[in-house]
Amino acid sequence: MIFGAVPLHEAEGAILAHSHRLSGRTLKKGRILTAQDIDDLRQASHESVICARIEPDDMLEDDAANLLAGAVCGANLSRAVAFTGRCNLFAEADGIVLYDPNRLDGFNQVDEAVTLGVVPPYQHVGKGQMVATLKIIPFALPATVTRIAAAIAQSGGSLIRVAPFGPRAAGLVQSRLAGTKDSVLDSTRTVTEARLEAIGSSLVHEVRCEHETARVSRGISQLRERGADLVLVSGASAVVDRRDVVPAAIEQAGGRILHFGMPVDPGNLMLIAAIDDVPVIGMPGCARSPRLNGFDWVLQRIAAGLDVRANDIMGMGAGGLLKDVSARPLPRARARRDAPAPARRPRIAALLLAAGQSRRMGSRNKLLADVDGVPMIRRTAENLLSSAARPVVVVTGHQAKETQRVLDGLNVIMVHNPSHATGLSSSLKAGLGKLPDDADGVVVCLGDMPLVTDTTINRLMAAYDPVEGRAICVPTWKGKRGNPVLWDRQFFGDMAELSGDVGARHLIGTHGELVVEVEMKDDGVMVDIDTPEALARVNGT
Repeated sequence: MIFGAVPLHEAEGAILAHSHRLSGRTLKKGRILTAQDIDDLRQASHESVICARIEPDDMLEDDAANLLAGAVCGANLSRAVAFTGRCNLFAEADGIVLYDPNRLDGFNQVDEAVTLGVVPPYQHVGKGQMVATLKIIPFALPATVTRIAAAIAQSGGSLIRVAPFGPRAAGLVQSRLAGTKDSVLDSTRTVTEARLEAIGSSLVHEVRCEHETARVSRGISQLRERGADLVLVSGASAVVDRRDVVPAAIEQAGGRILHFGMPVDPGNLMLIAAIDDVPVIGMPGCARSPRLNGFDWVLQRIAAGLDVRANDIMGMGAGGLLKDVSARPLPRARARRDAPAPARRPRIAALLLAAGQSRRMGSRNKLLADVDGVPMIRRTAENLLSSAARPVVVVTGHQAKETQRVLDGLNVIMVHNPSHATGLSSSLKAGLGKLPDDADGVVVCLGDMPLVTDTTINRLMAAYDPVEGRAICVPTWKGKRGNPVLWDRQFFGDMAELSGDVGARHLIGTHGELVVEVEMKDDGVMVDIDTPEALARVNGT
């Protein structure tokens, strides 16, 4: 890649390195300069611009990011479409994140242009939570660098994966001494049930007994007889030696002690054992509290189907000081209400407008006309359902029953607009009212644009990042703006106040600093079928 100042007469097709605000428009960094852009820059008295020019062996940043993210992404992970060289990876199941830090270091050391940041290994993640972000720093990357990094990512299997939690039927033995209050035991049970529920498991039986070896041993055996495949023992007095009451009781019940103690605080006095293939955990006293402690780390690994050996426990010292960590194991029970939530995939809905009277088509309802043998509105809806946008809300109006009939069987939310004759704004209002409260944004789609593909929708979603000033995502084809447009929820109020037969296009001009243009791979974003001639062209007749 060649980078630097380029005379305007040589800049067409180059990638703009820095944004330029011109009269009436802004050219944002990363834009591939067109002839019109060059003319506008020249009229603004520019003689040159700082650009990146691609060489034959280069891969564009998004292509390189998509390729490397595919190599990195393992089981129970999904990846977004890359945008500006960034590709985020998300958990597709509740579980823990697994990767080799040494391999990660090797990947990041291939070249300064290749960066991959991941949450700590063995971290508990929820479905939809962001696990990693891959970023290509420059606008392009040499193909040789990409190939080397991909080979490291795939050596020995994909670099990152999520081990999903599997259901465990857990049993709990609680011992007591003279003066032990039932309320303490009740609280311990409640906290333990919540911990297990958070990792997809359940407490199936509890035994309470005196803090004596024989009594605790009998309780453990009772749990095994009842089918518990995980045994938890909460002693009335902390275990202080391998020969103490709880470990002695486990051995008496036929178990073997695997490890005592761990370099995690809270959680030092934890005991790991097994009876045949059933894990047994002697719980540290801190496990009575819902605050994060070493017990959580071990419990999560077991629920994810991982063997927990002595070496695994002794390797937990890095990051093992948890006394100042505010997070609790349950998302709804954070120790501090203002603790930041984990990063997650943005929730983007799709709003499909299918209420118009299609006057330009004549007496025929264009949305019911076939495009390659499929009703136009159904083809458009199917494309949306193939994307990552959810839910898909369809607004009907003109010939609503017929429209609903051709959409039968699709996983869409239907809403009728009885005021559809008043114009587009009423359909926007009706659709916005059906969006879920947790929707971060919405892609507003037109029913007569069946050539808009799922790839287009996903690319708009990949561009969306209001924190970085990308709150309105507009598709372009060869520099010209098209549809659909993705809107951040901050604009929902303005859109709901519109009236007449107008959409929200004027908001793009009003909020130019929040607009990002997303160049597409095909011209589907420019093709609306609203005349018989347009329909004939699409069908090749």
